[in-house]
Amino acid sequence: MQIMLIIFLLIPTAVLSAGWSSMTSGTSVWLKGVWGSSGKDVFAVGESGTILHYNGSTWSAMTSGTQEALEAVWGSSSMDVFAVGANGTLLHYNGSMWSPIASGTDNWLHGMWGISGMNAFCVGNSGIILNYNGSKCSQMSSWTNHHLFGVWCSPGLRAFAVGEGGTIGQNNGMMMWSGMTSGVTNDLRCIWGSSDIDIFAAGDSGTMLHYNGSGWSTMTSWTENFLSSVWGSSGTDVFAVGNNGTILRYSEQTTCSTWTDVIEKYDTYVSGTTSWTDVIACYSQYVSQ
Repeated sequence: MQIMLIIFLLIPTAVLSAGWSSMTSGTSVWLKGVWGSSGKDVFAVGESGTILHYNGSTWSAMTSGTQEALEAVWGSSSMDVFAVGANGTLLHYNGSMWSPIASGTDNWLHGMWGISGMNAFCVGNSGIILNYNGSKCSQMSSWTNHHLFGVWCSPGLRAFAVGEGGTIGQNNGMMMWSGMTSGVTNDLRCIWGSSDIDIFAAGDSGTMLHYNGSGWSTMTSWTENFLSSVWGSSGTDVFAVGNNGTILRYSEQTTCSTWTDVIEKYDTYVSGTTSWTDVIACYSQYVSQ
């Protein structure tokens, strides 16, 4: 029999060496995405349509209206939050309830990010890219048929997506996407940036890339573990997490770049809220007996 345990972790202090403390989630399902507008307004999503909300002190379950697996969550504000997942599932939260949005696809959607609640992107299997304009979704022309796992949008109205085989694409605000040279062949699972010229992407076998506005270059991550999520409070303080409890940190406060692995035997997903002193991760443990 397999038992799956879920624990959330919070960095409670600004000290680099500070530990992570466990939080009670109230669920036993696998949680795969987390996003918050503040430390008192955090959403987590996972298997069987699970959506949790954290109010700064406790986690509580929300009614999602679906049993589909949910892969990612993103919002433009506490009253404008989206979740995506299996079979084209796209949900919207208006501050009081979750409701479905017609995505127009049955493809598995893995990632979502937006410039605003009226200009957001969803990515998923077979290179599908959707644009949500505040009222409906439309499918965009994609440069690839590879599965796409992550998407991020800059304040400068550019969007970037990553996926299978080192695939990276960009959108400059128009309807067309174009491919970029990543220099790697490992799957890329996640992407986040502080600006158009400071972007991090990570994925399988500890792959870590950085974009400086002109090209992508590899970074030394000091791990060969699968990296599933990356987020930062700035370009000089970034967290990346993955399987086997890998939690890495890139920080200018230390020696140019420092990556710290603090937990073992878990699959981890991470997001921040408002600062690097308030970072939340979720992880799952499989125990066989």
